[in-house]
Amino acid sequence: MKAQDLLAILPKGSLLAACTEEQLDDLLERTKLEFAAKREILIHQGDPGDSAIILVTGTARVNMVAANGREIVLDYLGPGTVIGEIALLDGGDRTATVTMVDDGSIMHLTRSQAEDFIFQNPTVALRMLQEMARRLRQMNTTVESDRAFSAGPRLARYLQRLTDAEAANQKLKIDISQSELGHFVGISRENINRQLSAWAEAGLIELDQGKICILDCAALWEIAAMGD
Repeated sequence: MKAQDLLAILPKGSLLAACTEEQLDDLLERTKLEFAAKREILIHQGDPGDSAIILVTGTARVNMVAANGREIVLDYLGPGTVIGEIALLDGGDRTATVTMVDDGSIMHLTRSQAEDFIFQNPTVALRMLQEMARRLRQMNTTVESDRAFSAGPRLARYLQRLTDAEAANQKLKIDISQSELGHFVGISRENINRQLSAWAEAGLIELDQGKICILDCAALWEIAAMGD
């Protein structure tokens, strides 16, 4: 893969999209594109953080198992995302597990490759800090949702995160079951089902064989902005 091909498929907000063609050529000389199959585990929670992964195509799911055994889905990552940079930078263990949601492609960077690339391209370090700051803001928003919002607004906020704003049909960016959505939002499957059914009856969403399509974004995002 050439730098111009990589730039053509990266979303504008990705870390790599801020790189120049020369920087991406430098990166591609250090690593290679690999196929990543659906359900393939890219990173295991608790493993040593000795490398980073760049998600080039496809979607990946980030989850962790809490001390009480509860599974928590933290995020869904899209193309251009750098995965595992926290453990790579601080030398600690992986904080979460990352699994492919569908077939895609990735690039691996060892610690030495990543450090050398950043040293040779210091502007990438600034972009990485900006991306980590964005994720921290998102984490703060998630904590706010979990603690300050009731079930309906909380679910609406998570649906807003999963919705492709540029798509004409306003479908979610990934196909997600109600059980999976419950792990993501932190609400039981029964309550998820009850709330989605109520919104479907009100004409805010449409449920088609378990898939969610947003019909009235303005109304749903208004709910997302509400508190208790």
